[in-house]
Amino acid sequence: MVTGPLLIVIFIVSLTILLVTIIKFKLNAFVSLIITSFLTALLVRMPFGDITSAVADGFSGTIGGIGIVTGMGVMLGMLLFESGGINAIADKMIHLFGEKNSPAGLGIAAYFAGIPVFGDVVTVLFSTMVRALSRKTNISRLSFVSCYAVAASITAACVIPTAGPLAVCENMGLNIGVFFVYSTLAGLVGFLTGGILWGKYLDRKEKKSGYVRKLDEFELEEQKTMEKEESINKKISFGAAMLILLIPILMIVIGSFASVLLPENNTVVPFLAFIGNKNLAMAVGVICSMLIAKPYIKGSMNEIMGRGLDQVGMILLITGAGGAFGKVIQLTGIGDYMAQVFGNLHIPVLILGFVLAQIIRLAQGSTTVAITTTSAILYSTVIAAGTSPILAAVAICAGGVGLSLPNDSGFWSISKFNRISIQETFRCWTVGGFIGGLGILGAVLILSLFQNVLPGLV
Repeated sequence: MVTGPLLIVIFIVSLTILLVTIIKFKLNAFVSLIITSFLTALLVRMPFGDITSAVADGFSGTIGGIGIVTGMGVMLGMLLFESGGINAIADKMIHLFGEKNSPAGLGIAAYFAGIPVFGDVVTVLFSTMVRALSRKTNISRLSFVSCYAVAASITAACVIPTAGPLAVCENMGLNIGVFFVYSTLAGLVGFLTGGILWGKYLDRKEKKSGYVRKLDEFELEEQKTMEKEESINKKISFGAAMLILLIPILMIVIGSFASVLLPENNTVVPFLAFIGNKNLAMAVGVICSMLIAKPYIKGSMNEIMGRGLDQVGMILLITGAGGAFGKVIQLTGIGDYMAQVFGNLHIPVLILGFVLAQIIRLAQGSTTVAITTTSAILYSTVIAAGTSPILAAVAICAGGVGLSLPNDSGFWSISKFNRISIQETFRCWTVGGFIGGLGILGAVLILSLFQNVLPGLV
């Protein structure tokens, strides 16, 4: 297989081909991703016998991870929508935060929801709310997406009990409680910069340009339904709507924190982990939503849920194809090569941790792999430099936020569920996440000035 600097050239060429075929030639994203995956594997001279298995493994691994939860989540979302629950939550959020601050309100909700809940679940549950809030407030959809998606991305990369931060703590022998405090505080700075402030900038820019979003057939039908709901006397309450949303989230919270708070040999842990499984939690959520929403829905529930599933087929194919492309890129070894190159440069440890994690994240698409790998590589360097391991770990986790490219299945999930273009996804998700990561790094650098004073950092 190809090694060395040529890997970077091939990576750039592959991304260029992918984006040009989709944006310029309007080729279906699923087809383009699969073709680019095979082409990239051929360019790096991957053995023929490994190419098809790499593409298939990447596709099936991604679909296996998100298929059930996406299907269940869309059905839950449709029931919540048809019962007027989305309207009720949107109205309450506008009432609590005001129209101008509603994107920040949605982002705060996503920040805390994203601690126990996987990013794909947050995307599925929040995307319908984004469209409702954008319509009611006349604030750019990109502002809402930037706020909630960057918030969820930050908690996934920086806040335990998600897998990546836990692995970083394990690799670096850290006190989980101390890490949680500092990573959460720094993460809020990242949310402010990459979510709220960047989202406000996108909204101002869109209004200044006079851009008017064209709604597709599904969105037009969705808008008509919401307008009809607003004139109906019998409406679902905010409390009932939130209960539908919170049931699966609370189940996942219980499962996520059980292994952290209880001893490993506790017999209750396996059961709590079972009920906290995201697939089971979403299935239970759908059943509960059917019972709660039934009095407020006139049509057939099966028909409503079926309409939701009709929309999800192509989204799953595209997201799975993104996973296939990411798997091929990962197997080329470009992430390891770039980490080796930058690891030999004389850069301050905190900045080096951020840069290495960003590079690995950019190269192979996975936040968890990026921060876990970087923490393992840099642990001895951190100790030798006398840098606070806690702050180094937070800087590494900050590097896992942002620079999400089309080789990341999450990029396609954000794009398709929120019904925004690839260019818009780059603006609000990729750039917003990168700014958020820089915000976290900035907070870490400021904290490092007081590492001998602040508790738990030495």
